[in-house]
Amino acid sequence: MIAGPAPDSTPLGLRGRAEDLAAPLPPLLAEAEQLAQTVLMGEHGRRRAGAGSNFWQYRAAQPHDTARAIDWRRSGRADQAFVQEKEWQIAQSVALWVDDGAAMGFASTPRLPPKSDRARLIALALAVVLNRGGERVGLTDARLPPRRGRGQLARLAQILSQERGEDHGAPEAGGLAPQSRAVLISDFLGPIEPVEAMLTAAADRGVRGALLQVLDPAEEAFPYDGRTIFESMSGALRHETLKAGDLKDRYLERLAARRAHLAALAHATGWQLSTHRTSESAVSALLWLHTALERR
Repeated sequence: MIAGPAPDSTPLGLRGRAEDLAAPLPPLLAEAEQLAQTVLMGEHGRRRAGAGSNFWQYRAAQPHDTARAIDWRRSGRADQAFVQEKEWQIAQSVALWVDDGAAMGFASTPRLPPKSDRARLIALALAVVLNRGGERVGLTDARLPPRRGRGQLARLAQILSQERGEDHGAPEAGGLAPQSRAVLISDFLGPIEPVEAMLTAAADRGVRGALLQVLDPAEEAFPYDGRTIFESMSGALRHETLKAGDLKDRYLERLAARRAHLAALAHATGWQLSTHRTSESAVSALLWLHTALERR
């Protein structure tokens, strides 16, 4: 297996390519999500940005929050600063997670982009489209709460460009706001338990979203035969065989079982699921996510 190059994978380069990808698409029209329950008598349907003065929750202030955004009265009762969030801000928030594990760096040929490069490009392009539509974008963990603006896109590009040494990343739900939306992008070939926990936590908070599985074509076709050395991208696992072709049927069965498991999880939690191959146009995946986030 050959890990292909990741051209122009710096934060600025990634952001520029993502904006180029998003340019042909119409801006995603911001639509406030319907709250789980209407607590005020006579109110039905969606809450929109124009009625966004109702308090929703406090969250811990982050380094990029301005002094003006901090609720000093609430902060005075604790040892840390807090920011007050409104209903409409929560409803128009989308949280992203892109698998930062080493396994996402795989590319079967130098002619194809690594899965990580494609996943980050799609995620940031989606953030560009959402930002143009007036929506707030952040991460599913607590590192980057949802915000709007080009500064937010720059911070997002910086974080998405980071990688970890482990083979597979694990999504975290610490940044999921109730009744918001989320997008998870990964090959979903690692341990499934963190994904199950994430979707369960999301369902408990009324969060819906989309799962995008990004695969290299070789991971679906398994074109290996004869003597082959299989090694994880981190180097932690290594297996050598003289008859790689004998493993094909078992591998494809396990891949089908994993997809069926993901489909069942998505169905049970009200999420959308799709598979994107790195040999395909990134625009097709972006268009699918654009549509999937509008389904509620």
